[in-house]
Amino acid sequence: MKLHQLRPAKGATHKDKRLGRGEASGHGGTSTKGNKGQQARTGYKSKMAHEGGQMPIQRRLPKRGFKNPHRVEYAVFNLGQIEQLSAKYDMQEISIENLYINGLIKKSEKVKILGNGDLKATLNFKVDAVSEKAKTAIEAVGGTVEIVK
Repeated sequence: MKLHQLRPAKGATHKDKRLGRGEASGHGGTSTKGNKGQQARTGYKSKMAHEGGQMPIQRRLPKRGFKNPHRVEYAVFNLGQIEQLSAKYDMQEISIENLYINGLIKKSEKVKILGNGDLKATLNFKVDAVSEKAKTAIEAVGGTVEIVK
């Protein structure tokens, strides 16, 4: 067998419907588009989410609350988690780069440290935000906190 001898299996292919080629074809006349209306016309293209004149769903549903477009989302770590993570990944410095390398955050995420839990290890922190309680707890065990902008 050669490349130019390859053919689809018998019955695998069939001719396309030819619309508007006379009544004998079975698809003449209105060419399967029905009678009149927007969809029967040439050049018809429906808009996305168009419901044919019915009130669209995005206008039917009630709106609630307020979405702040300037909200800053943080990946949050508590001091209790930091204690376990530093032991597991052998980290002496908790920085955005170290957390990303170990797969704990995404590249673009900002990191905030919260003060829930106990911290016994002396660690250095280079993060985007720290709560006051966490900052005092870190400095109490001899660690340092640097806010990265």
